[in-house]
Amino acid sequence: MERRRFLAKVGVGLAASAFFSARAQVSPQVRWRLASSYPRSLDTLYGGAEDLAARVAELTGGRFQIRVYQAGEIVPGGQVLDAVQQGTVEAGHTYGPFYVGKNPALAFDGGVPFGMTYRQHNAWMLFGGGLELLRGLYADFGVISFPGGNTGAQMGGWFRKEIKGLPDLKGLRMRIPGLGGLVMGRLGVVPQTLAAGDIYPALERGTIDATEFSGPYDDEKLGFYKVARYYYYPSFWEPSAQLSFLVSLKEWQRLPKEFQEAFQVAAQEVNLTMMAKYDAANPKALDRLLKAGVRLRKWPAEIMKKALEEARALYEEQAAKDATYRKIYTAYWAFRGEQYRWFAVAELGYETFAFPSL
Repeated sequence: MERRRFLAKVGVGLAASAFFSARAQVSPQVRWRLASSYPRSLDTLYGGAEDLAARVAELTGGRFQIRVYQAGEIVPGGQVLDAVQQGTVEAGHTYGPFYVGKNPALAFDGGVPFGMTYRQHNAWMLFGGGLELLRGLYADFGVISFPGGNTGAQMGGWFRKEIKGLPDLKGLRMRIPGLGGLVMGRLGVVPQTLAAGDIYPALERGTIDATEFSGPYDDEKLGFYKVARYYYYPSFWEPSAQLSFLVSLKEWQRLPKEFQEAFQVAAQEVNLTMMAKYDAANPKALDRLLKAGVRLRKWPAEIMKKALEEARALYEEQAAKDATYRKIYTAYWAFRGEQYRWFAVAELGYETFAFPSL
């Protein structure tokens, strides 16, 4: 009796093995190209796309391969959405606010001045209706989006001279794109848009007086501290900076269901692990920068207050002109209010007592 049961189990196992082996042989082999908005040297930003590709290959037994290209290899970093829309590549890894010229509401995909933090933004995207709203925008470009990592609250940038108040911003040439640039422009700054690789030479030559980029880990790699010693915080224009994986809707619909599931699982993992990597790396990088003589400064209160006033005015102006923008802005700001009230209880209550003052 036991022998018959054993043989029966062996037979079932062999049949299952044969089934999956045959299935693997007939399953499609998919090869995609993915364009990143970032250079390979920024290993955490660029690395998110590499992590996705490796995980997708692992989950599909190597049947779904994604090759990642750094910014400039196929298209410049600011043209990734265009490349996916036009079918130049099947997928991209980029930052929604880069494309506010196409639709101003795409800013809410990444994060907006005085908006939500990483955790709050993630809650809005996954459980507050944000992802559905943003996918409605991307569908106009024939694209479907997936949250793909976050830097968390960024730093406020590098300056050649100390900023003590609003008058010090007048005429200051600063690399700061997107909505942050529009808000700073209202404070007297002359905003500039430069790709990552072009920032240091411009700062070194004096073509610009200041720049923002990300946080200590990335900023240290780009070397800004060598030519601009004042490092401001926080980045009120990017309290959260979510990246997104963009996929051609046509190519997405062609994928087998199991490949779609693998891609979504991998994207969710990147959305979690990128933030963890930054949280682990930024403290050590900031310590190194301070030891190198960097002068850490907090934004004066008058600048923060004026920036908040101008940011809200900017949102209201855009909402008055565009019904779609108004719908997304209203939903975003309402969810922000709920999150702020909750975080002010547990999170802020603890942090105010426990965190050291600088």
